[in-house]
Amino acid sequence: MSSFWSWYIIVLTVVSIIASVWLMSSNSKGSPGEIDTTGHKWDEDLEEYNNPLPRWWLYLFYITVVFSVAYLVLYPGLGSFAGTSNWTQVEQYNAQMSQAEAKYADFYARFRDMEIPAIAADEAAMRAAGNIFGNNCAQCHGSDGRGAVGFPNLTDDSWQWGGSEDAILTTLRNGRNGIMPAQAAVLGSDEAVEEVVAYVRSLSGLEASADKAQAGQQRFATACAACHGPDGKGNPMLGAPNLTDDTWIYGSSPADIRYAIVNGRANQMPAQLDYLGEDRLRLMAAYVMSLSGKTGD
Repeated sequence: MSSFWSWYIIVLTVVSIIASVWLMSSNSKGSPGEIDTTGHKWDEDLEEYNNPLPRWWLYLFYITVVFSVAYLVLYPGLGSFAGTSNWTQVEQYNAQMSQAEAKYADFYARFRDMEIPAIAADEAAMRAAGNIFGNNCAQCHGSDGRGAVGFPNLTDDSWQWGGSEDAILTTLRNGRNGIMPAQAAVLGSDEAVEEVVAYVRSLSGLEASADKAQAGQQRFATACAACHGPDGKGNPMLGAPNLTDDTWIYGSSPADIRYAIVNGRANQMPAQLDYLGEDRLRLMAAYVMSLSGKTGD
């Protein structure tokens, strides 16, 4: 924060506090029982009183002012002033994380040398893994692991990068970057795009024009087979999806497939090792495999 903005916030805050005290003080004039009016009168005898705030209410306002001043002295709030307590939310977070690590270290250490299938069979491990999944993975994959548009379903047996124990551990440790390049320029015409759309849909048994699908087969071999394979069954080494099953991360309608071909797709699975650590990561791998009924390959 620049010096200008720091002082701007300090001055604005201090002036606001002083103005609040003045406002409260100015409205506390008069004594209980004293009759004062604003001068407004209706129907000749209906007047608006101008009574001061009740003392107990006024004192509550003063207490909040004292509290706010004490808070701003002890904690950050006045521009770049860090507060006399030197408190920061980062330090508090790190302290709480250190306490949690110390508290649960022994629990997670129990599973450090266990095989993934054995971890998946341990009820205590799966309860803990379910909580970890809910806190770190459910935002994208859903609380039940069934995914959403653009986020894979973890409960089936379709794995974009492979469903083996090593593949899942690698995904969790290092993350994944999936890229489908735009192919409109490669195909060269809207008609060619439509033909490839028809062929791709035909690969998984979806309704498509037979003539267009036949014409799109050769175009597929030229523009798409390098990643998805000549038979369209994909390539886990590249993260290229299998186009012959009924699993579609972005949808299987002609419009969805056309959009992917024309504009490409890009998705990212963030690396989790730095967030979870190796012990929690192994529990997470066991949990993900259990979602699809796998016990390890």
